[in-house]
Amino acid sequence: MLNQTIFVSDIHLCESRPSITDAFIGFLDEIANQSEALYILGDLFEYWIGDDCNQYENIIEAIKRLTDRQIKVFLMHGNRDFLIGPFFEKRTGALLLEDPALIEIYGKKILLSHGDSLCVDDLEYQIFKDKVRHESWKNAFLKKSLNERISIANEFRKESELNKKNKPTEIMDVNTSEVDRTLIRFNYPNFFIHGHTHRPNIHSIRIDGHEMQRIVLGDWYEQGSYLTMDASGISSQNI
Repeated sequence: MLNQTIFVSDIHLCESRPSITDAFIGFLDEIANQSEALYILGDLFEYWIGDDCNQYENIIEAIKRLTDRQIKVFLMHGNRDFLIGPFFEKRTGALLLEDPALIEIYGKKILLSHGDSLCVDDLEYQIFKDKVRHESWKNAFLKKSLNERISIANEFRKESELNKKNKPTEIMDVNTSEVDRTLIRFNYPNFFIHGHTHRPNIHSIRIDGHEMQRIVLGDWYEQGSYLTMDASGISSQNI
C-alpha cells in the first residue's frame, strides 16, 4: 500500500453510461486500493433516491472491498446524491463527511467541500438546494414509491440541464468572495479541494499574508480524473 491519499468528485454514475461505471470500478480495484484513503467529494451518482434503492450493487461491493482492506473511504454529499444515508455507510464501510470538512494529512491543513455552497451567485439553485435539503422535504420524498422517486429525479435532471443552458456561465462558477470568506473562516488551510463546477484547475490564493491553493477536481463525464497527495505534494492524474 502506498502512502498517498486520493481525491475524486463528480463521477456521476448512471445506468445510461455503463462505461463510466466500469471505469470507476477499475479505478477502485486497481488505483484506490494502493492508497491510504479515498475521499469522494460529492456526486458519486447522477442521482440517489434513497438507501433502499437496489441500483449500483457493483459499486457498493467495490467500495466494500476497499474498506475491508482497511483503506479508509470518506464520502461527501453532492447536489445529486444528498440522500445517501446511514445504510449506505453500513453496507460500504465508507464514512459520510460534513460539508465543508477540515482535515490534516502529511502535515498540511486541507479543507474539503463538494463546492456548490460556493456558487452563491446562482440564487435559483441555492433556493432549490435549501428546499430539497430540508428534513421535511427529504422525509416526504423517501416515503414515496421507488418508481415515483425515479420519476421525480429524472424531472429534476431535465430541469437542471435546461436551466444550465439558460444561465450565464459565470454564475454557475464559485464566487471568489465566498471562497475567501470560507478560507478565512477555516483559518487559512494550505489547500481547498472541491468539485461541482466541472472546471478542473489549480488556483493560487493569497489572503492576509497566507499562501493557499484552491484545487478544483474534474468530472467523469468524458474521462476519469483524480488527485493524489503524499508527503511530497499533489499530482493530478487521468484514468
